[in-house]
Amino acid sequence: MRWLVRFGYDGREFAGWARQPGLRTVESELLRGLVRLGVTPSAEAARVAVASRTDRGVSARANAFVVSTELPSRVLLRSLNGISTELICSAATPVPEEFRVRGAVRRTYRYFEPIGGHHPDRWERAARLFSGAIDVRSFGRGLPAGVPILRLVESVTVAPTEGGLIVEVRAPSFVWGMVRKIIGALREYDAGRLTLARLEAALKGDVRLTLPTVDPEGLVLWDVEYPLPWTLSWTGPNRHQQARIRSQTDSLWMQSELLKALSTV
Repeated sequence: MRWLVRFGYDGREFAGWARQPGLRTVESELLRGLVRLGVTPSAEAARVAVASRTDRGVSARANAFVVSTELPSRVLLRSLNGISTELICSAATPVPEEFRVRGAVRRTYRYFEPIGGHHPDRWERAARLFSGAIDVRSFGRGLPAGVPILRLVESVTVAPTEGGLIVEVRAPSFVWGMVRKIIGALREYDAGRLTLARLEAALKGDVRLTLPTVDPEGLVLWDVEYPLPWTLSWTGPNRHQQARIRSQTDSLWMQSELLKALSTV
């Protein structure tokens, strides 16, 4: 049977999602665990595909992958949560063979910006410009320059908290580095190095900006949504996952928020 699985991880522990020679990645850890625990006879037989290929240092509260297995549903999530204390599989549902995991209806990212002389009102003012179809050539990495590349952005919101600012970006899809470049644009406007008029022109594709790509450690893939319900839910974390979460909750503000979210999703 083919299963869609919701899962999360602390990105500090991995060199990104994709397998890389000599590096510990989310994909390599997952595939080794699937075979070791008998979820699938081989990595190839698992036919794993993921919704979002996160970069090194980027975390996830609710990414999603598909996997093929003959395990009965009653033991699926318990088995998957035995793979690693650093991977938490929180829900699953059966899907047909033709299901496309990358065809999510919405992805939500949150960036945790520590407090430090920021002006939340300026962040909010610039964030409101990111709405509707925007030209992402100034807000992605490795994109060709000659032809407009449009992506629909549903919203960018800024919420001040005790620890800093939480910037939430919602869209059906993203180009590589897009959220981190958006945060870079908000920082540049807050610092007075970018005007609203020039930012708005870049969003229309009239000018090209050279924006910083902010550090990945503040970024969390918060949710990936599909037009179908989750039929299995994990009642964990298990005791090994709980022990790790407790040992890490005195870490960075953003990572503490992520770990608390992973324990309750």
